[in-house]
Amino acid sequence: MEFRQLNAFITIAKLSNFTKAAFELGYSQSAITAQIQQLEKELGVNLFERLGKNISLTSEGEKFLVYAKKIIKLCDEAKSTLITSDVVKGTLTIGANESLCAVRLPPILKELHERYPEIEIILKMEGNNKCKTLIRENQIDVAFIIGQKINASELITELEFPEPLVLLATPGHPLTSKKHVYPEDIADCNIIVSEKGCGYRNLFEQSLNDAGVTPKSIMEMGSIQSIKQLTMSGLGITLLPKIAAAEELKRKELIELNWWEDSFYLATQMVYHRDKWGSRALRAFIDLSKEMMNS
Repeated sequence: MEFRQLNAFITIAKLSNFTKAAFELGYSQSAITAQIQQLEKELGVNLFERLGKNISLTSEGEKFLVYAKKIIKLCDEAKSTLITSDVVKGTLTIGANESLCAVRLPPILKELHERYPEIEIILKMEGNNKCKTLIRENQIDVAFIIGQKINASELITELEFPEPLVLLATPGHPLTSKKHVYPEDIADCNIIVSEKGCGYRNLFEQSLNDAGVTPKSIMEMGSIQSIKQLTMSGLGITLLPKIAAAEELKRKELIELNWWEDSFYLATQMVYHRDKWGSRALRAFIDLSKEMMNS
């Protein structure tokens, strides 16, 4: 098994095309085909399903792709440890949910680029559970997660602070006139939520379940922007991180409802795997994040 074969395999999987992969890697198509054939022969499985001009990974190929990426990444890390230079460089892959990608991370990434222009940043917008999986599979270096405190023994929490959530409605919604909103007030409402597994959706639904309340209907949307747009149109109410609706609240396009008890809170946490190799790029990002978010 050779690194060029693994690179060829990963590139074909990414592009779903042998010809495009050969062009990107600077090989002839026959050369890249031969590399994959040799790799498949060594592994004793077919990595790709070839139906005419359509290329897709087999189930074995899907499994092997995870390991191939790990091998290449570890090789790059090994090379980095042998390079002595005052310049902090390398590739940093960061995972975060939509709210943090849109609001919390941009100032940090801007400052990181200004201080360390040689660091290449890859940002993956994923939910909490997906980020944890990618950390365990070594496909991302570090993640920002909004949710309950993480107690997984294999994950290190480097930074943690409260993240307030707000119950939102459009101006003129009947609930905006109430001094306090109780769970039973929501029984006749539509609620607009993010996809299952989201920390603030879980918190909202758990609060209603504890009170024995079932909302009129639940609308599930794939993005926070869609949730805000539907809420502003008057189709329902929603619970979101306050940072995600800061501009709409400022412009009074959304109104914060007064929940009857203590405000909803989760925590924003920066986490990475306990066995993660601490590259200079990763350490620089962690230190900068703590500096900016604790200031």
